[in-house]
Amino acid sequence: MASVVEYEGLKAGYRCGYCGSGEGKASCGMWAHSMTVQDYQDLIDRGWRRSGRYVYKPVMNQTCCPQYTIRCRPLQFQPSKSHKKVLKKMLKFLAKGELFRRNYEDEPMDSTMEDAVAGDFALINKLDIKCDLKTLSSDLKESLECDKKKKEKNSKKEDSKELTYSQAIEEKLGSGEPSHSIKAHLLPKPGKGADLSKPPCRKAKEIRKERKMLKLMQQNPAGEFESFQAQGQALTSFPPKAKSNQPKSLEELIFESLPENASHKLEVRLVPVSFEDPEFKSSFSQSFSLYVKYQMAIHQDPPDECGKTEFTRFLCSSPLEAENPPNGPECGYGSFHQQYWLDGKIIAVGVIDILPYCVSSVYLYYDPDYSFLSLGVYSALREIAFTRQLHEKTSQLSYYYMGFYIHSCPKMKYKGQYRPSDLLCPETYVWVPIEQCLPPLENSKYCRFNQDPEAVDQGRSKEPDRVRVFHKKAIMPYGVYKKHRKDPSEEATVVQYASLVGQVCSERMLLFRA
Repeated sequence: MASVVEYEGLKAGYRCGYCGSGEGKASCGMWAHSMTVQDYQDLIDRGWRRSGRYVYKPVMNQTCCPQYTIRCRPLQFQPSKSHKKVLKKMLKFLAKGELFRRNYEDEPMDSTMEDAVAGDFALINKLDIKCDLKTLSSDLKESLECDKKKKEKNSKKEDSKELTYSQAIEEKLGSGEPSHSIKAHLLPKPGKGADLSKPPCRKAKEIRKERKMLKLMQQNPAGEFESFQAQGQALTSFPPKAKSNQPKSLEELIFESLPENASHKLEVRLVPVSFEDPEFKSSFSQSFSLYVKYQMAIHQDPPDECGKTEFTRFLCSSPLEAENPPNGPECGYGSFHQQYWLDGKIIAVGVIDILPYCVSSVYLYYDPDYSFLSLGVYSALREIAFTRQLHEKTSQLSYYYMGFYIHSCPKMKYKGQYRPSDLLCPETYVWVPIEQCLPPLENSKYCRFNQDPEAVDQGRSKEPDRVRVFHKKAIMPYGVYKKHRKDPSEEATVVQYASLVGQVCSERMLLFRA
């Protein structure tokens, strides 16, 4: 089955939900009546993105907040310290029912949805970008942790069910909760940010012990040093003891065994987005209620903007045709809801597309009552692990696409914390490691990441006449179609369409013309 699309063209000068500009946004879009997973894979590798059945591409050098496609490399991914804390927090909750400080953690893997369509498709306007993330940099996090450890008392503290200061800070960092209570003097000085390659901060008392032991060893390796040992001073911190065991993998952290009498049970179910699927159909009502609760609490949507029609068009209507080739993943390709069931009820739903080379995150909605579990971060880590699982059978499926990275929007920079990751060059459509992209982005919102000035878009459209057109139930090349049409503006539209989708997709997809 071929993809059938209806190109809408450029829409510019409308509201941006990232910076609040009333007329700074610009994008091109098309309605996908149907689309193969390979075509959509090729489109997102050229900077396109879907919202329901509407597929859009920001005009990067015109829009006020350039949106760069970002992908993570799960095969090389190692969870950070903050990621591990989120996973351990979930395990503690499941095992012992431990509750943590409640906060609104609004970090879905793509909480931004396009508001590019108007007119006859007014319902799609609800896909306005609404993102309330408040994140702090990893440098600030390390600085706060170091500050905490330096001020820690020497005496041991008994275990407490209450959050420590560092845990409270981590809760804010991982969750995206505004941290207005943090004092300005805790911010790292310019150039003095925490260096993750250096050893972690230690207590001043431990450092003094090491210095004293070193001095004693230099003065009298046998006598006084033995006396120092006899006083009960441990040698555990000098020299540092090398760990023989490897750090736990992401899978080991996620699937760590729980006691038989665990307080809670979490189950993750992958459900195809299809009303013909009995599991999707039976869980639809509960999933819809969760969506309404999330949109009203997190995004402050009024009830009339969270109707069943909007929900269905937004998250349950996909143009992707399900495919189950023998060499593909067992679940097949297409659109899915990854449902998180806690004790028999859905507490979160991750909307994902499984494509030939990647798992693409579309949206996440969750129960605000469980925001203390940092479900945005947790679900992203689960999706990275899921991508690794799919890779075991389908070797070419090895990337996790996280939507758009917007460097100019502080609320959307958290996606860069899942490393290693790459950004898509908006001119040549090659992937560039994010570390190489960040310095130029500090100086300019729009950047060409490919450093080769001679490089061009290898997949560009070279022969617009070869665009496949679907007209009056007949399929023909555009070169044949235009002989019967004398409208020059239409030719400009087709040429623009071909340049944006590339030569391969333009010859494979069917461009509907009325």
